[in-house]
Amino acid sequence: MQNPFIMDHPLIQHKLTLLRDKNTGSKEFRELVSEISMLMCYEATRDLPLQEVEIETPMAVAKAKVISGRKLAFIPILRAGLGMAEGVLQLVPAAKVGHIGLYRDPETLQPVEYYCKLPTDIAKREAIVIDPMLATGGSAVDAISLLKKNGVKTIKYMCIIAAPEGMKALTEAHPDVQIYCAALDEKLNDRSYIVPGLGDAGDRIFGTK
Repeated sequence: MQNPFIMDHPLIQHKLTLLRDKNTGSKEFRELVSEISMLMCYEATRDLPLQEVEIETPMAVAKAKVISGRKLAFIPILRAGLGMAEGVLQLVPAAKVGHIGLYRDPETLQPVEYYCKLPTDIAKREAIVIDPMLATGGSAVDAISLLKKNGVKTIKYMCIIAAPEGMKALTEAHPDVQIYCAALDEKLNDRSYIVPGLGDAGDRIFGTK
């Protein structure tokens, strides 16, 4: 699979256009983030292994497929990553959820960790890190490094919009991590916001601006 994998599915692209619109309110914005996340998760879990089981339908005994053994954990990067959690959990409700809290220092623009709570068996799980925006890449790089320090061997990263600068930083720091993205935008501005982007995802999800 190509890395990054840019999802150009018409449903995702349609919903992404509505998400970018500055006139989209917080309620609809949250719903769109959740819906896009669910559609992206469908693709990000495509390689989950299957095993054959035997069941009885109303008509006959049949051999059928179920997901085999691999345990998942979703890791939203706080706070905007929480907006994606509901959508992915609708698809994989048995997954566990860890949280990594990082904020961007307004002076240095570097990520600062303030919270980390992971499932106790995280080292035995495949982790999918979720965050709507991949801007400078600092938070993504640090969150994935933290997971690796906790013994996680298989990690994927899922974002809705990425800047080239963040994509370059992430792929160089963690070339083993498969990235799923709905759009690769033009650039970062001088305040490290993605252009054209959609503004501050956290503020728009939670209505704080």
